[in-house]
Amino acid sequence: MTRRPYIRPVARYSWWLAQRRYVDYMLREATSFFIGAYTGVIIVGLVRLTQGRVAYEAFLDGLREPAGIAFHVVALLLALYHTTTWFHVTPKAMPVQLGAYRVPGAAIIGAHYLGWAVVSVAVFALAGM
Repeated sequence: MTRRPYIRPVARYSWWLAQRRYVDYMLREATSFFIGAYTGVIIVGLVRLTQGRVAYEAFLDGLREPAGIAFHVVALLLALYHTTTWFHVTPKAMPVQLGAYRVPGAAIIGAHYLGWAVVSVAVFALAGM
């Protein structure tokens, strides 16, 4: 007599609502679409820049519209969420071990925030802010 193995029932579309960490994971993954869309906007801006001054100024005028500003605000907030949640997952995704010593997760997260701050200050300095 053979027995069929037990297969735990899983909701087909709402499985990720079962635990908070799954919800965080899905939200972080969903923010990737907005980051991709923002990358597309930057690429369109570069294409318009190659097409001349009039095309690029028309592109910039489109970004100054309320929808363009709203998109940038939403993209910024989602990018911040994506970045901070990724920083907090990093110690689990790539633990650092130096010999027999394992670097604490807080040190890894802190190093990411420090690097982010240094790069941000450098960009602001180059931009003249």
